[in-house]
Amino acid sequence: MGVKTITISIDAYEALLKLKRPGESFSDVILRLAKKRSLLELAGAWRDVDDEELGKVVMEIREAWSEWSIKTE
Repeated sequence: MGVKTITISIDAYEALLKLKRPGESFSDVILRLAKKRSLLELAGAWRDVDDEELGKVVMEIREAWSEWSIKTE
């Protein structure tokens, strides 16, 4: 396989670094993120999450969305 060098910002690098799993290369991360997925792949992904934990997740999403909305105004 060939290799290509790209330039990315420090912010992009740090974002990829946070998403990088043990044993993954940056190429692996980019390919994983670029992969088109079907919604069917997510079916049942939350089946083991109880109502309390789900409530916490929903609140965190709402808070993040609210903060994002304020920043983009």
